[in-house]
Amino acid sequence: MRDRAARTRTGLTAKHQPASLEQDTRVRVDLAHLRGFEGKARSLRFLPAQPAGSVLNGRHASRLRGRGLNFEELRGYLPGDDPRTIDWKVTARTGKAHVRVYSEERDRPVLLVVDQRMTMFFGTRLNMKSVTAAEAAALTAFRVLDQGDRVGGLVFGDDYVAEVRPKRSQTARDQFLSTLVKANQELSANNPGTEDPQTLNRVLGMVARAAPRNHLVVVFSDFDGIDRSSERLVGQISRHNDLILCPVTDPISSEIPKDLKVVVSDGDLQVELDTTSKDTHARLSEFATGRLAGVLLWQHKFGVPVMPLSSGEDTVTQIRHLTGLAPQNRRSRR
Repeated sequence: MRDRAARTRTGLTAKHQPASLEQDTRVRVDLAHLRGFEGKARSLRFLPAQPAGSVLNGRHASRLRGRGLNFEELRGYLPGDDPRTIDWKVTARTGKAHVRVYSEERDRPVLLVVDQRMTMFFGTRLNMKSVTAAEAAALTAFRVLDQGDRVGGLVFGDDYVAEVRPKRSQTARDQFLSTLVKANQELSANNPGTEDPQTLNRVLGMVARAAPRNHLVVVFSDFDGIDRSSERLVGQISRHNDLILCPVTDPISSEIPKDLKVVVSDGDLQVELDTTSKDTHARLSEFATGRLAGVLLWQHKFGVPVMPLSSGEDTVTQIRHLTGLAPQNRRSRR
């Protein structure tokens, strides 16, 4: 949709946007807004010990395994050693029992994968999905660094992927937040389309290479474009890492009105949707709920924790609830 008249009809021209839109953190975040989540993150935990009601707790279908183990030495077997640590190949070769000694890692690398594609630039009630993903990622970044882990991540849009290698430093955390803010602020309904837009599968492939084992990987996305290859990659990543999936949805995905007539656009093309048609309403409902159903299937198949987030609710409140924490007395948001 390149003609100005069409842009005006769909409200995409600048003169129809409020002057304060650029400063509205429900639409786009800034660094000060994300920094405001530091204090709110202190009560969260991304370690194996979880509150009873947390989706990351062992009572549920999945749990966090925690930090990995570092190999320290191979030595002779001593009375009291755990027989499970015996290295049978070395024992057979030398004729004497040997055990492998490990120590728990002092920290672990945490990779935060944040989707900032144009499919995330949508919201009908409180936030854009892109904002909810950014807020949740900021909360996680503050908490994992505070608990002694290394923080980094991959932030991706339709035509790029920005990588921040995990480090245990405020500099790495701030670099990640700045990268996230830049990606979020570039989202606009006026953005031109991309001939070969970034797919989630490409990014998951990069994650598989960047996190071969003993990482905590947290993915914040609407999971647009998932398929059987996505399932294979999720299985590969979760096999040797802790993986948490945070599907971000908008309330309309589960509450599509039956009397809605609206023109929607991606900034280049437009289409009119009429949900008074039973067939159209059914197709939209099936499409909107299909992604979340696919992600929930991975939860059962791979034992991967899933923390579904809605752009229509306060981000902090949702994460506290999902991790089994009591609601705060005051509103967590602004």
